[in-house]
Amino acid sequence: MLVSKKASQNGLNEIQQAKEYILALLPDLSEEAWSGFEHKTVIKHYKKGSVLYSRGSVCNYVSFVCNGLLRSYYLVDGKEIITAFAPENCYFSEYESFLSREPSMMFTDAIEDTTVVDISYDDLQELYEIYPECQMIGRLIAEALFVHLANKNSSYLLDTPEVRYTKFLEEYEPVIQRVPQYMIASYLGITPEALSRIRSRISRKKKKAFIDPDQ
Repeated sequence: MLVSKKASQNGLNEIQQAKEYILALLPDLSEEAWSGFEHKTVIKHYKKGSVLYSRGSVCNYVSFVCNGLLRSYYLVDGKEIITAFAPENCYFSEYESFLSREPSMMFTDAIEDTTVVDISYDDLQELYEIYPECQMIGRLIAEALFVHLANKNSSYLLDTPEVRYTKFLEEYEPVIQRVPQYMIASYLGITPEALSRIRSRISRKKKKAFIDPDQ
């Protein structure tokens, strides 16, 4: 992992990505609050395969993914159970550990070379005290992460594997070709063989609809 304390020209672009995301959440954010937030951020670069967090470590950062792709997973009896993917232009954290300050039960690593803009737990708490607006940013990001987790859990309980896969395609369409099929199967809670059958069924349905659009 390489760390950039000060943004280079490329870093300025990365900071701007994070700023645009935050302004989309909170358009009235003052320049003073943003300046305080930006001053606390650190740009980090991870090579493909790098481990950001291991089970037993405390998650100390909320990360904005500028480019690349991360995943989080449990390791149970030597088997990976993937819980999340984080592509570019989204915030990521192992939020339970981040908030509780307790060790995480999960691993997080980089599927691709990845660049993130990080802000630490301590720096975020300091910003909350100085700029009340930053509390709203933290709340909105936390709500988005919670809604994503809640939707995934309800889908796992209520939807068929085929519906879960269809929702996965809708949510992760920009990166679907960048994620190995066995990882997608793990995320959906099915075997790679079951995923292959689902993809074949969907493909047949699309071909039938194309040949006979009135059906």
